[in-house]
Amino acid sequence: MTTLVLSRTRAAATAARWLAAAAAVLVAGASAAGLWVAGLYTDGPAVEAMFRGYDLVSLVVVAPLLAASLLPGWRDRPAAQLVRVSMLAFCVYNYAYYLFGAQLNAALLAHVAIVTASLYALVLTVVALDVDELAAAFRPRTPVRAVAVVLGLLAVSLAAIQVSGLAGFALTGTTPQEPSQLVVPLVFTRLGAVLDLSLLVPAYLLAAVWLWHRRAWGYLLS
Repeated sequence: MTTLVLSRTRAAATAARWLAAAAAVLVAGASAAGLWVAGLYTDGPAVEAMFRGYDLVSLVVVAPLLAASLLPGWRDRPAAQLVRVSMLAFCVYNYAYYLFGAQLNAALLAHVAIVTASLYALVLTVVALDVDELAAAFRPRTPVRAVAVVLGLLAVSLAAIQVSGLAGFALTGTTPQEPSQLVVPLVFTRLGAVLDLSLLVPAYLLAAVWLWHRRAWGYLLS
């Protein structure tokens, strides 16, 4: 039974690494295209500038860190595993804006592939991790409660910002600004609220509570 579990864990880890490598290549390629292919984004100057800013971060930070976390000799270390999980989670969250907020463009299939590869790589990576061993790698004097407080404050403040805007619309039926006055289309405001409230706020809260009590999953989630 133990041999079977170990075999399945290794299979999940191997599949996760291949998917993560594919995601790193796709992120680098799509980001480079977004930065240097004129007219790739068709959403207007403000949205184009926003996406190009995201592309710059993805090309300079995310793709290199994700690739580095897969290097032989380092990929199984706790630090590399945490970097890999973080970069994959970033890709799932960040590229959701490209999928559901942007107008149709030539990079859509690449963005779909990034989200798909990153999502499955993230799930398989977490499944294959020994969370207890990962948590044990942290020093006893690591200021986990200070980090937990920061995460809790982030959760409360982000929830307050997004809920207040949505509650205002629910009660009055009006948005803070008319769509014609918005530099960035209203779809991004709505999408940001949905992603934050469904993904970030719960993750921040769980991480804060678990990390405060020094539970193993708190280290990974934070």
